[in-house]
Amino acid sequence: MNASHEDQGRPEPRVGPAPAEEPSFHPYHHPAAGWGAAKSVTRVLTRERALVDGPRAIMRMNHENTGFDCPGCAWPDDTKGLHLDICENGIKHVTWEMTRKRVGREFFADHTVTELAGWSDFALEDQGRLTEPMVYDPESDHYVPIAWHDAFELAGRILRELDDPNQASFYTSGRLGNEATFLYQLFARELGTNNLPDCSNMCHEASGRALQASLGTGKGTVDLQDWETTDALFIMGVNAASNAPRMLTALAEAYHRGAQIVHINPLVEAAATRTIVPHDFMDMALMKTTRTSTLNLQPRIGGDMALLRGMAKAVLEEARRDPKAVDQEFIDRYTAGFDEYRAVCEATTWEEIERQSGLDRADVLKAARVYGDADRSIVSWCLGVSQHEHGVDTVREIVNLLLLRGNLGREGAGPSPVRGHSNVQGNRTCGIDHRPTEEFLDRLAEVCKIDPPHEHGLDTVATIHAMHRGDVKVFVGMGGNFALAAPDTPYTYEALRRCELTVQVSTKLNRSHLVHGRRALILPCLGRTEKDHQRGGVQSTSVEDSMSMVHLSVGMKRPASPHLLSEPAVIAGLARAALPGSDTPWEWYVEDYDRIRDTMAQTLDGFEDCNRRVRLPLGFRIRQPARELVFLTPSGRAEFSAAPLPDVVPAPGTLALGTMRSHDQWNTTIYSDDDRYRGVKGLRTLVFMNEDDMRERGVREFDPVDITSTAKDGSHRHLDGYLAIPYDIPRGCAAGYMPEMNVLCAIGDYSTQSDQPLMKHVKVTITRSA
Repeated sequence: MNASHEDQGRPEPRVGPAPAEEPSFHPYHHPAAGWGAAKSVTRVLTRERALVDGPRAIMRMNHENTGFDCPGCAWPDDTKGLHLDICENGIKHVTWEMTRKRVGREFFADHTVTELAGWSDFALEDQGRLTEPMVYDPESDHYVPIAWHDAFELAGRILRELDDPNQASFYTSGRLGNEATFLYQLFARELGTNNLPDCSNMCHEASGRALQASLGTGKGTVDLQDWETTDALFIMGVNAASNAPRMLTALAEAYHRGAQIVHINPLVEAAATRTIVPHDFMDMALMKTTRTSTLNLQPRIGGDMALLRGMAKAVLEEARRDPKAVDQEFIDRYTAGFDEYRAVCEATTWEEIERQSGLDRADVLKAARVYGDADRSIVSWCLGVSQHEHGVDTVREIVNLLLLRGNLGREGAGPSPVRGHSNVQGNRTCGIDHRPTEEFLDRLAEVCKIDPPHEHGLDTVATIHAMHRGDVKVFVGMGGNFALAAPDTPYTYEALRRCELTVQVSTKLNRSHLVHGRRALILPCLGRTEKDHQRGGVQSTSVEDSMSMVHLSVGMKRPASPHLLSEPAVIAGLARAALPGSDTPWEWYVEDYDRIRDTMAQTLDGFEDCNRRVRLPLGFRIRQPARELVFLTPSGRAEFSAAPLPDVVPAPGTLALGTMRSHDQWNTTIYSDDDRYRGVKGLRTLVFMNEDDMRERGVREFDPVDITSTAKDGSHRHLDGYLAIPYDIPRGCAAGYMPEMNVLCAIGDYSTQSDQPLMKHVKVTITRSA
């Protein structure tokens, strides 16, 4: 398989492991979770030699105030204190972190960076946990050991010598706890920059901007109890069985009590069929399945907004016959812009709705009837909605639909975005934001006695551009695997290599350590499962889930190496070296994280008295003014929007391609080349296609095909020799795995509404390989 840019082509290493058998594809017809998940967990525990530590971790994961938070998804902990509130992918993630394998100085002495660059990404991570800080030696092409003090001094000196603090950019993934997050943004802003890109810039930025504009909050308003009482759930653009597996419990419970569950996705994923919840022992013993949907709709890629517009149009048409179809009292009292929205709905024809959604009017009306018959509705969504040019408009259309029937500010109703990583929402709450508000900066200045910059900083895409131009010279990555997660892989690689210094704070070896600047540091840190010993004793960190609950996480294992530092300690060390005259008590903060939380309580809205409240059963929920029908918008009301429908119909001969994760994958971490829920074994270099689209191109199952994307600027990117798989996906659509397909998404192809890369809507042509 070759991946290339129009003017730059070279073979890329594999992402997953070498398959043990010939690739195969058999459509999956079994329930999600259940015995398939149990067998997978057993294989993982055996492979990682975690038959003792694994079960111990399972019994501690997601337990209120006594265990550690799953480092996987951000689905809330069960409100009933469930003692097995776990999932298959969470266990994979934990055992991957708890591996007995180690990557120490001997390993780096045996392998040059050039050699390691040819290894698969699976092989890199499979070497195990990093054990001590390392620095790149360009003369030998090896990473060599460096003392922590010297590593901090090297990074600090380069940061001090920058002509402008904006020549540095500080990235974070969602794994960072709230306390480290707060210190990280404090460090960047005391240094003098708001260059704080994060993984949200690539995932849910559209959701935050849309909700902020519509409701005055960047978050959803519902909690898990709302999921337990709602009459109708609309699940949009999310593969819950893989990306938020504990949602399966909520879906099964909703079905048992008679709620309607509508899944909206170009692919009918396993979570949209049926499940056996693993902690329901009787169902497991009897192999009793529960349906997880009452209706499945498959719009074309990008067609969600047209479907939502059609549902709203149907509700408004019904209101002509039955005024109770809309909640006019709620609209009049709490909203603005309704007349304009009603007018745009009336002006949108059913023919255009059908054309853009890819659905028949009858199917749209089925969803509208479910919505109209429900007293309380929740709309939940993920990246299938947000990673589009019109992602902000689509999320605002979700809010429009909810406002029509007053589905806000009451139990069992409201918007519910599904955040994909365990503390990505907490990162934003605690200050990781390249566009901070004036109110936040003023409070930070008052409490922390610093003078933060007020001009907006760089997000992820802008940081890559700036590194490529040479305007950003230092890149600090706090967790994650930036080189693989970002779009336009060759361009991103080249940008990182132009840096003067790259610093990666990590638990395992990954691609970002091998795609580095002229100088490079690997700084190994504790994992979520490990005990964090500081002068004040064993420390706990807090995290925020998808529904704004903040709770404590306490590690249980001995650290993988005595030379590891916690993330707060790493940040404090970097800050002290870069800001030697700082009055911020960095070392004092690290001695006892309660001190950090006390400062957060004075700085962050919703964190008042957090040290006491976070120790309550299940922690505390950050208040959501919009839930109380208090809207922090310019009008003081919930704002309807009236955007026109975008044209998402592919041009003749082209397809809309969406990238996604396999089931045996977490973000850029690949556990195997299998994708059980989609029936694939031993293959990642594939493209799922509609059978009619395949037939039209003379392509049969497992034929090799060449994929060419066309960017907004007319440039092309290529993937050659991928294998075509026939799949139940709308005509004109195709799908495949990230990070392999990230090369197809041009660095300039990002939404003008959210600045997110268009990972779910890449324009491609597919031809049979010569």
